[in-house]
Amino acid sequence: MLCFISPAQDNMVKRVAIVGAGVSGLGSIKCCLEEGLEPTCFERSDNLGGLWRFTEHVEEGRASIYESVISNSCKEMSCYSDFPFPEDYPNYVPNSLFLEYLQMYADRFNLRKCIQFKTKVCSVTKRPDFTVSGQWDVVTLHEGKQESAVFDAVMVCTGFLTSPNLPLDSFPGLNDFKGQYFHSREYKLPHIFKDKRVLVIGMGNSGTDIAVEASHVAKKVFLSTTGGAWAISRVYDSGYPWDMVFVTRFQNMVRNSLPTPIVSWLLERKMNSWFNHANYGLFPEDRVQLREPVINDELPGRIITGKVLIKPSIKEVKGNSVIFNNTPEEEPIDIIIFATGCEYITTTECHDKGG
Repeated sequence: MLCFISPAQDNMVKRVAIVGAGVSGLGSIKCCLEEGLEPTCFERSDNLGGLWRFTEHVEEGRASIYESVISNSCKEMSCYSDFPFPEDYPNYVPNSLFLEYLQMYADRFNLRKCIQFKTKVCSVTKRPDFTVSGQWDVVTLHEGKQESAVFDAVMVCTGFLTSPNLPLDSFPGLNDFKGQYFHSREYKLPHIFKDKRVLVIGMGNSGTDIAVEASHVAKKVFLSTTGGAWAISRVYDSGYPWDMVFVTRFQNMVRNSLPTPIVSWLLERKMNSWFNHANYGLFPEDRVQLREPVINDELPGRIITGKVLIKPSIKEVKGNSVIFNNTPEEEPIDIIIFATGCEYITTTECHDKGG
């Protein structure tokens, strides 16, 4: 979330423009109301929820998820501090229930009154007298009609999962590939992989999820990774959610107080307690940087049964196949999914992005 605050000081009620009605946007509306401000939230789609609202088609300017997405942080660590998840919700929440929770939050605190749906933010610019007033001109588009309004502050709550990173130039021969390829942002349901030979490039959470899902229906699934990753299950020590055990003040204090080599050794020992990553071709090349682990409960089982084959980076793409580095033989491929993340939007670029 980016926030552009007016420096002007007076007794008038401050007007705040909030771009996006997802998790951050809803929380921002509530905070503004509590501080006696006048928030107006602009949401380009027809409903709230942001990332957590699944649609069968990709929507421009909005994060896109696949149907099976479940939260990687447990409900105890994911809720708003003043509005816990219902007790009957599972510890890790499917996207449909997460959306219900956000809708309940908006209704509980009467936030919908501040949201203008189907409204795209076209631009956010400083007013000519900004050095004195600290105000912003916000231009919006609603049902073909463009409007401009003045605000004392702007909060950009659009996240960063809207602009896919698709490094096609890094894969020689891709232009000659006769199969199908697309970014993981476009993935929705696994039926498209039925009886296909599938290659997923990138071992983040999305890439791993897609590879595991595809392995249940595809003829063959390859997961290409350049540097490996630590993979853990949502079910951690004594059956507790992983982040309730791993992400605590005490654990962070210990990790921050110990020398890096010791922290790396302890982390490696803990990560390998579920399965030896080296035996599965996942051992991270860079063990010094504590990167976000991959959360997947099925991955080791799919690898050990040959349903998901871990491969190195791609050397060359051909018409109907690929060649991996350090492996001279060609592997026939029908579909390539680029799970290569999204591009971060800079502050300047955000001025032209809708909610």
